Amino acid sequence: MKPLITTLCALGLLGLAAAWSDSETNQTTARELQVQQAEQNPWTHLKLNNRRKNFQFVIVTDRTGGHRPGVFSGAVDKINLMQPEFVMSVGDLIEGGTEDSAQLQTEWAEFEGMVKRLEMPFFYVSGNHDISNLVMQRLWNRKFGRSFYHFRYHDVLFLCLNTEELPRLPEAKYRITEEQQKWVAHVLEQNQDVRWTMVFLHKPVWSYGGDHEQNGWAAVERALGNRKFTAFAGHHHKYQRFERNGREFYMLATTGGSSQLRGKAEGEFDHVVWVTLKDDGPVLANLLLDGVEDKNIR
Repeated sequence: MKPLITTLCALGLLGLAAAWSDSETNQTTARELQVQQAEQNPWTHLKLNNRRKNFQFVIVTDRTGGHRPGVFSGAVDKINLMQPEFVMSVGDLIEGGTEDSAQLQTEWAEFEGMVKRLEMPFFYVSGNHDISNLVMQRLWNRKFGRSFYHFRYHDVLFLCLNTEELPRLPEAKYRITEEQQKWVAHVLEQNQDVRWTMVFLHKPVWSYGGDHEQNGWAAVERALGNRKFTAFAGHHHKYQRFERNGREFYMLATTGGSSQLRGKAEGEFDHVVWVTLKDDGPVLANLLLDGVEDKNIR
């Protein structure tokens, strides 16, 4: 009888430890993930896939602008194989370019059906194919609540911007309104204690000519100041790395968007970016989609 009692007690303690572990995980999530939630939000869910300080996430890039069927959907399957903690985007998720609400709803339904297959959260960023007229802008706001937002995870700030704010001058390639500029300054002021800042936007506005003061990027860059940050954009469907004032800026290629696919020398390939966030900044790995296979490759 005594061995049986001892075994039952041990099992009880194991159950208690498991329950305490689950509770501790929930408390950790609540403490480290700080994000304002509304009735509609620009993400699928907030059940993050991991809790390590040196964490991993994936960035997907342009899917549209002449999308090639099956590429992005296949990327979703490959991302599930790799099991990052969450997935970021840099916009151009639907073809858009229309004021036909029914067509837009159909395109969003297709895209949302794909990202719902992800086994981790997906964070939306708007591109010019997602917001290019007032009908599309209103639909985005109805679906996702807002087009620029931020969150913190393991003392890293994620800043998701909207370069497609309307209306804008015909000659302006992008627009970041004064409202968004003030919001950026406020968020950065309230999050000075982060170890790194990750910036996501659709258009690589730092590479454009024109009036950065009028179009809003100059104010964003001033607000970022001397903090440690890395920025990611898409739009041109060609991969390129930039360095400005000791900071790294990346223009990503495609995850199914139109491309001649001339290879690495031309920066034209389908990929996702695997990011590991360490104390001294992000470590990037460009994973070409034709190099990621499941266990049944042979």
